[in-house]
Amino acid sequence: MIRGSCLCKGVRFEIDGELTPATNCHCAMCRKAHGAAFGTYAGFKSSQFRLLAGAALIKRYQSSPGIVRTFCANCGSTLQWLRESKPEEMDIALGTLDDDPGVRPAMHIYVGSKAPWHEISDALPQYKERKS
Repeated sequence: MIRGSCLCKGVRFEIDGELTPATNCHCAMCRKAHGAAFGTYAGFKSSQFRLLAGAALIKRYQSSPGIVRTFCANCGSTLQWLRESKPEEMDIALGTLDDDPGVRPAMHIYVGSKAPWHEISDALPQYKERKS
């Protein structure tokens, strides 16, 4: 069981299952949503997600066609990345996890639009766009 929460602890959740290897996304939308050089997400089956508190605090934002991002309306924490075409899957922002997820970043994606002030200094594979 992996526990997580937003900054104000108003939204609390559990994930009962294994996460996919994490991805560091450098697209402009992830950078802005996280207020950082990149957003780090890992995926899992939606059926493995259990919301413990804060349903009324979770707000949805359609950042591009078919993509919804969720965040806490109280503190602004980025929570989920959802594909409307695949409701059986979801991705969680790893920064919201209170426990070790057991996975580590496996790659950098959208490095073609990375922040000019950030230098990627690890040896992970880099992809100009999304890895298929």
